[in-house]
Amino acid sequence: MAHAALPPDRRDHADRLIGWLLGDARAIPDPNDILTGLCERLLEAGFPVDRATSAIQVLNSETLGVARVWDRDTGARVLTLDYSRDAEKVLAASPFRRAHETGEWVSLWLPDTPDDAFAVVPDLKADGIQHYVCVPVKFINGMENAFSFATKHAVGFTDEDLALLGTIMPALGSLMEILALHRILNEVVRIYVGDEPRQRILAGDVHRGEVTHIDSAILFADMRGFTSLSMDLSAEEVTGLLNRYYDCIVPHVEAHGGEVLKFIGDGVLAVFREGAGEEPTCARSLEAARASLRAVGEANGAGDGAISFDVGIGLHLGEAAYGNVGSGQRLDFTVIGRDVNIASRIADLCGSLDEKLLVSMAFVQEYGETGFRDLGAYELKGVSEKQTVFAAKA
Repeated sequence: MAHAALPPDRRDHADRLIGWLLGDARAIPDPNDILTGLCERLLEAGFPVDRATSAIQVLNSETLGVARVWDRDTGARVLTLDYSRDAEKVLAASPFRRAHETGEWVSLWLPDTPDDAFAVVPDLKADGIQHYVCVPVKFINGMENAFSFATKHAVGFTDEDLALLGTIMPALGSLMEILALHRILNEVVRIYVGDEPRQRILAGDVHRGEVTHIDSAILFADMRGFTSLSMDLSAEEVTGLLNRYYDCIVPHVEAHGGEVLKFIGDGVLAVFREGAGEEPTCARSLEAARASLRAVGEANGAGDGAISFDVGIGLHLGEAAYGNVGSGQRLDFTVIGRDVNIASRIADLCGSLDEKLLVSMAFVQEYGETGFRDLGAYELKGVSEKQTVFAAKA
């Protein structure tokens, strides 16, 4: 979009805005505060903004995009677009889609715009908006994002207003990209390795052989008979089965202050650290295990025709170690250690002992013996000495 030349006074405002966007704004931790600061400075520059929105794609397992909306009367708020069957319909009815399809600004003079032009038009009119502008912002990685600005001013945005906006957009787009890619990096690493490993990886722990030790309660959940269950299923059906299973375990681990460190096939490895909740570590892990098994029962009893599955959970108290293993530039951030193996092997025993929840001697000694049944000592694969295990009421 071509813009009028800026007069000297507005050029000064534009220069100050650009300096702020590429300087102090980058250090503001809350994006809502950045959007608020931008709009306040635009108003000082004579740009009559009443509503502004930043919309970005995100790489998140549950969310498609995030919008931050600033209103002159109510301030800034966050809206999310979750993955769903309707998400594409929402995007298709948005000026953002038109802006990226054409590569041009979308400018709407609301008094002359039909209500069905875009889904947002009726809301804009109801709010008294006269003029609306949507500006596409494309990141270097191809992600499509946008800003929009709206005014209630009777004459809308003038040519000089749009020229001011056009002058600062390269700096505003650059700031948006810096912040968005930083968020994406954090979220993608967290999705695939967990929160604690994410922090360590992004802090520079990316060299082979670096190991972190965690004293904690260790939970290992395992789906019984997964191989036989999955043999006659399609890849899509296996994925659906695993996701139903994970949905029974992961939310309850996190709700009780635990952290999932690794998905190992159909196994879930989680730790519960000291100080991560008000209750003692062993109590939180035991509550998470019991809640997970109740969720499995509810999933199997839903009557929706889905495949039923059984789960065995082992609990142990000890040390989990995780770090970088691999070769050259291909590493894996994995979990290792004797106590992790013990937790895994105790979970394996659930099938042969026909129990849903087993715990180790170390766990019982820390938690207390009340409520557990001593099942005796067993040889565990890969563990040199026999381990005494106890059954816990699921």
